[in-house]
Amino acid sequence: MSMFCYQCQETAKNTGCTIKGVCGKNEEVAKLQDLLVYAVKGISEIVVKTKTDAAELHTINHEVLTSLFITITNANFDADAIETQIVKVLGLRDQLAKDTEYNGNQDAAVFTVDSRESMLSKASSVGVLATENEDIRSLRELIIYGIKGLAAYTEHAYNIGKEDVSIYSFIYEGMAATLDNSLTADDLVALTLKTGEYGVKGMALLDEANTSRYGNPEITSVNIGVRKNPAILISGHDLTDMEQLLEQTKGTGVDVYTHGEMLPAHYYPAFKKYDNFVGNYGNSWWMQVGEFESFHGPILFTTNCIVPPKTPEVAGRIFTTGAAGFPGCPNIPADENGKKDFSAIIEMAKKLPSPDEIETGSIVGGFAHNQILALADKVVDAVKSGAIKKFFVMAGCDGRMKSREYYTEFAKQLPSDTIILTAGCAKYRYNKLELGDIGGIPRVLDAGQCNDSYSLAVIALKLKEVFGLDDVNELPIAYNIAWYEQKAVIVLLALLYLGVKNIHLGPTLPGFLSPNVAKVLVETFGIAGIGTVEDDIEFFMNA
Repeated sequence: MSMFCYQCQETAKNTGCTIKGVCGKNEEVAKLQDLLVYAVKGISEIVVKTKTDAAELHTINHEVLTSLFITITNANFDADAIETQIVKVLGLRDQLAKDTEYNGNQDAAVFTVDSRESMLSKASSVGVLATENEDIRSLRELIIYGIKGLAAYTEHAYNIGKEDVSIYSFIYEGMAATLDNSLTADDLVALTLKTGEYGVKGMALLDEANTSRYGNPEITSVNIGVRKNPAILISGHDLTDMEQLLEQTKGTGVDVYTHGEMLPAHYYPAFKKYDNFVGNYGNSWWMQVGEFESFHGPILFTTNCIVPPKTPEVAGRIFTTGAAGFPGCPNIPADENGKKDFSAIIEMAKKLPSPDEIETGSIVGGFAHNQILALADKVVDAVKSGAIKKFFVMAGCDGRMKSREYYTEFAKQLPSDTIILTAGCAKYRYNKLELGDIGGIPRVLDAGQCNDSYSLAVIALKLKEVFGLDDVNELPIAYNIAWYEQKAVIVLLALLYLGVKNIHLGPTLPGFLSPNVAKVLVETFGIAGIGTVEDDIEFFMNA
């Protein structure tokens, strides 16, 4: 086979992409991403074996985060950019080995390459299938994918100026462990839960970073119509990019709209002062192919969620920044102080037509943990009176598969005395439905981006305390989560670490789970797939 990748939910036949990624990445990009991950493993090996303090590795720490972020699904399709990052990481690895007097012979810490051809040749021998034992491979990849998600959230926090050195230390520990053939399946299961522990730390760090800089999210009605001004569409997750774009477009006559996972930026008080911050355009990431055509203006990708554009016209309006990348699309770098110059995007916007209106009205969100806890008395009273029978956590990701219509139908058919708690782009399956409210509490409470699934965990733990329960699983909360890529993996592992059980995960269980590893998750944590809408609702309501 020319490549092998099964890190996302849409992987071919739920077993693995072997010719071209369903995401759109080609063989060359897939192999270069494998080699970049392997190079990170090499750095991790040196750090762990030489007992180097991660606090001393500022530049390396950040480049490791970026490298792992680059390999997340739909983040970077640019082979040249990935090759450049490999060269940079190998240079840092070799200097680290010299500085620490590393004297080991682990291949990941010593291999060399001198051309694209040699990189691709090396990648063919170090990818996923290099681990022959199916169960060990499954657990190693589960840990790596969780760490990729952790790296993404940690990089967002870093961009705002918040760090936790212990997270870097764990990333090195976890990545190095995937090279250690002495570790048993039981050892790797324990490391999987430790990955979840650091997932909680990473999301808490990002929550602190976002709220300390931009304020606590608050209940907000977000416009989904358009104005007649030229405009820029911003997608992805990074709020520092949002802040800089809004500052640079202020007073220019150019409006800014969010797309996909950037919608929750509207919930933060700090961004409400910009009168050119107009609203949200469109829906989930996978619908961008058509929605970008009707938007007309330039699009800025701050992170993953890129779908390869189908026309040169749309491709010519796409810009990327940070870990994101696409061939032929300009990538806007940050200077040494983290500042970015978005003037080229702004000037392009001024020359292009305003967006076509594709819908009108508004949607409501901003129900992160601080806002929900402010409503705690009202929520508790509604539960005690029986007005609210059950909460359904329907966080996670959206995707293109027709089977994901399940989540829309599930939301529609839920009894009217239930509340949906959501975060991530999974919300787009039901956040525009007219589901009403319960005593003034909307039946869909959107906490924000995928990383704001942390908010849902905080809410659950607080409710456990309020109701005087010993176990979070005694709460009237059911978990029916959609997943797509590696940030959803770290959210899942974080929930497992927090003790949440009986999570239903769909629309399919991950293809990277071997039968034996899946069995462990089912027997230990009650992980299950989805069935029919009717059967699942009956099960959850009676559980």
